[in-house]
Amino acid sequence: MQELWFTRCPVPTATGVAADLGWFDEEFGPDGIAVRSLQDGPDPRGRHFTHELTALVREGGNVPALWARARGRTTRLIGLTWIEERQAVLTTPTSPIRDAEGLRGRRLGLPVRTDAPVDFWRAMALRGFHGALSIAGLTLSDARLVDVPSGPDPDPGHWAPELDALARGAIDAVYVKGSRAVEDAERHGLRVAVDLDAHPDRAVRVNNGTPRPITVDQALLDTRPDVVARFLKVLLDAAAYAADHPERTALILGRETGAGARGVAGAYGTPDLSIDLSDERLALLADQERFLREHGFLDSAVDVAAWADHTPLLGARTRRRTTVEQSA
Repeated sequence: MQELWFTRCPVPTATGVAADLGWFDEEFGPDGIAVRSLQDGPDPRGRHFTHELTALVREGGNVPALWARARGRTTRLIGLTWIEERQAVLTTPTSPIRDAEGLRGRRLGLPVRTDAPVDFWRAMALRGFHGALSIAGLTLSDARLVDVPSGPDPDPGHWAPELDALARGAIDAVYVKGSRAVEDAERHGLRVAVDLDAHPDRAVRVNNGTPRPITVDQALLDTRPDVVARFLKVLLDAAAYAADHPERTALILGRETGAGARGVAGAYGTPDLSIDLSDERLALLADQERFLREHGFLDSAVDVAAWADHTPLLGARTRRRTTVEQSA
């Protein structure tokens, strides 16, 4: 084996922290295995979604991961994270919308993007509005869903078309998330109408990144289970590092997400990058799978419990425990 690939999303991940610290090179370099970012290779956007590279370890949004699995890719789910990332519904300062109940009958902007094989932007907004409305006992049918095309720019950036539509008065509210959302709200003088992070029920915040899956191709697991376990062990180390070094981690997340210190602090605080395959996280992902399927984002059903393979994470934990004991 000569190459191992990982993907880099503009979100907080253990993968991004480990890559920034150079830990993949430390772990695999002595074996002659080059660990490369998918974003530095050919067709990064396509491969990020399709999971066609058998030597790819992908820590990223669950919409593309479930979409690829539903289309027949022989991937396995080997880990899940849950990182709170500032989900909110924004509106204008003069809007009468003050809470979730205020969304009743309002025009909610839904992105229409053509820059990816699956429109995860639309899926995120739809799920975000679903969660916000549910706080008031409402459903998506209680609001007006308004399509907001991206226009001639195939990659318009974070929520730019929706924010423009809000400014024009074409819609009444937009869903946003992450560190860029914090900065966008301040930059455009917008007001938070519904703060999903403030709700005690995690199910309200299920979305593309909550929970966030770590997936690999079955062929990689079959041929090099040791490599997969070692990769996961590095991620466990990175998650522990993030918990112990919040200031350094904030700088790393700023580079990963493209946001400033204020945006990172406002969105993530001290992020918990821990990885598991707990019953709770698997159930939350199964709930997301049902939602995506019901709204036409998946071609077929994905049995989340059967998709999960617990063996690599158990192996990674054993490796990490052994390393810690030896160093002690």
